[in-house]
Amino acid sequence: MEEELRLPAITLRQSRGRRLYAFVVSGDVLPSFVTVSRLQRDEDAKLGGYQRPEVLSHIDEIRSYLDSDGAILPNALVVAFDDRVSFEPVENGNCHFGELIVPLDENDSSHEKPAWIVDGQQRMAALQNTSKENFEVCVIGFIAEDQEEQREQFMLVNSAKPLPKGLIYELLPMTDCQLPENLSKRQLPARLMERLNYDEDSPLHQRIKTHTNPEGTIKDTSVLNMLENSLNDGALYHHRDSRSGDHDVETMLEVLKTFWRAVAEVFPKAWARPPRRSRLTHGAGIVGMGYIMDSIVGRHRHKGTPSKKQFVDDLEMLRPACNWTEGEWSFGDGVQRRWNDIQNTSQDRRLLANHLMVQYREATEEQVGCGR
Repeated sequence: MEEELRLPAITLRQSRGRRLYAFVVSGDVLPSFVTVSRLQRDEDAKLGGYQRPEVLSHIDEIRSYLDSDGAILPNALVVAFDDRVSFEPVENGNCHFGELIVPLDENDSSHEKPAWIVDGQQRMAALQNTSKENFEVCVIGFIAEDQEEQREQFMLVNSAKPLPKGLIYELLPMTDCQLPENLSKRQLPARLMERLNYDEDSPLHQRIKTHTNPEGTIKDTSVLNMLENSLNDGALYHHRDSRSGDHDVETMLEVLKTFWRAVAEVFPKAWARPPRRSRLTHGAGIVGMGYIMDSIVGRHRHKGTPSKKQFVDDLEMLRPACNWTEGEWSFGDGVQRRWNDIQNTSQDRRLLANHLMVQYREATEEQVGCGR
């Protein structure tokens, strides 16, 4: 049976004619019309939702506090309403006071409720479990056109808070709003990473570990670092226009997929293993080989984008210098390191990348000297 909840509210106008609604509601009433939009992917790998999993220990801490004497919860929760929710002023004209009318239907499933939590899901969960009755909280609401707008607001509201970086990286490709500079500069790499992880023809298909792909073994930050390096001044740089914002994403993906297919062919055993058993799929290996991709593309630039065979031929020259799964790395000047002593630190990433670059340059110079 459909009913409605009428909440006394204040409305205020902000940018572009958008309105916010401030109201008070008992915490145990929230679940009747507010739900959580979980970050997940459907069968076609399409991203949905935006909220991370609940942190049970954090919820327990909040609940324990709420059960204590004198507890207060001064921070407002933020919710996004769909267009079924309306505001009715107490009098005609431009009045800031009125009632927010929220439809209720006990038969609605979770995803059919008219509001989604944007900020405060841990607090809302704790409120459902507190022993106190009628514990009122402040709520700020806005009416969102679609889930994309909810996702944008979620990112902006939380941009200054310590959200897991992996969660932000997964949301970035689906976000078209004005973002802070620290997020906007990672939007293109995040978009490329998503395609590498979920395009079925990608050699990295579902191998990158993210919130929606926890079974992946290659760290998302390692792939992002590789992509950012190449976009800054490497192979991918030539397929972007920083002034117009136009990016040839499909050509970038063609370069990336072709290169990493060649890597998989030249180093099959190392490519098949997880990072703890192979330094190729380790952060240092992913970043270091990204620089090799840039070098190979640069070497063959006069011929256009290298083919898989050209990538394979150049990578074969590098094979003797690589000890991805056993043996020792010889870094010159008497520096020897066991294959698995390379760690995912800036110093070791730089050490391995320099080693690969020197070995590649020497091999190509030798090849030219032999007249090949």
